[in-house]
Amino acid sequence: MSFLDWLRAQRWTRWVIFGLAVVIVAGLGWAGWAAWKTRYEAQGGLAFAQARALVGQAQAPDAPADSRERADKALQAVLADYPRLSSVAQAAYLLGSLRFAATQYSQARASYELARAKAGSRSLASLAALDIGYCWESEKIYDAAENAYQSVISGVKPQDFLYEEAMVDKARVQELGGKRAAAVETYQRLLKELPDSRRAEELRSRVASLQPAAKP
Repeated sequence: MSFLDWLRAQRWTRWVIFGLAVVIVAGLGWAGWAAWKTRYEAQGGLAFAQARALVGQAQAPDAPADSRERADKALQAVLADYPRLSSVAQAAYLLGSLRFAATQYSQARASYELARAKAGSRSLASLAALDIGYCWESEKIYDAAENAYQSVISGVKPQDFLYEEAMVDKARVQELGGKRAAAVETYQRLLKELPDSRRAEELRSRVASLQPAAKP
């Protein structure tokens, strides 16, 4: 009996060899994926860096008239060409900021929504949600703005990142939307939760201005 014949006759040996083959193929596949991911991140990171440089140029006082448009297109290209880039949420957020500065509120909101969806950290997600609220507020759609600010507040503690900012913003749009009683309640809640806030005097002043004057 030849060695190959013997090998074919050994049931468990065949399974061992098959298992080794699977491990080798899987290892080669993982190595290939890792190499592709490294190259993808490098290329995407370079494209994002170039887009950030264009944004910086667009924000300069003496920027050419078309600089903002070039920066916008560069960031859009990053999002389209590298949707799995680790920094894609930052690219979307930067695009939203660029568009917000240009008063393109609906387009900015779409970018911020993408940033929130792709965010790898709660901090960036909260920033994006807050800016979604600013977009709605700029369009005078106060109920939607209030909901956006509330999404930042929900599930966090008063000492957490952006809590105070979102509460003040929520109260402000409640005022603007004609919900005076709700605004007073929000301001008072914030004063109770953060009595040592640097805005405490401002908040008390807002409460006093919203409450009806006492009858003589």
